[in-house]
Amino acid sequence: MATETISQQNTIAKGTTVTGDIISDGDFRIEGTLQGNIKTSGKVVIGKSGIINGTLKSTNADVEGKFSGKLLISGLLSLKSSAHVEGEAEVGKLAVEIDATFNATCVMKGALKELNNGSRTGQQSTIQRPTGQQPEKGQSA
Repeated sequence: MATETISQQNTIAKGTTVTGDIISDGDFRIEGTLQGNIKTSGKVVIGKSGIINGTLKSTNADVEGKFSGKLLISGLLSLKSSAHVEGEAEVGKLAVEIDATFNATCVMKGALKELNNGSRTGQQSTIQRPTGQQPEKGQSA
């Protein structure tokens, strides 16, 4: 038996307004307006004419339109140049194109990396000259 994988995308078309909460396992493309919350394990694309006012919880999201509310993205949040985002964001990774508007508090939930390359904070290093050498002209001792 051959297994068939069907990739379907839910769409809220331009000129359509949905008020309420949406829960789905599939991907979404929003070209219309959503007044409410959307939760999916897939990817959400807010098109250039798309508007969401509410909470968006998904694995990945691309924003080209307008979003106002709370973003909870476990993977990558990608803001295109036409994006306008206001509110709060909790993301795994963030990509912002030039000219995108991002007026939000942002928390990144990813693997923490060592910032100081193993050196201890507050430790000072000194450079010593061999004894008997004078500083070059223009340098202080």
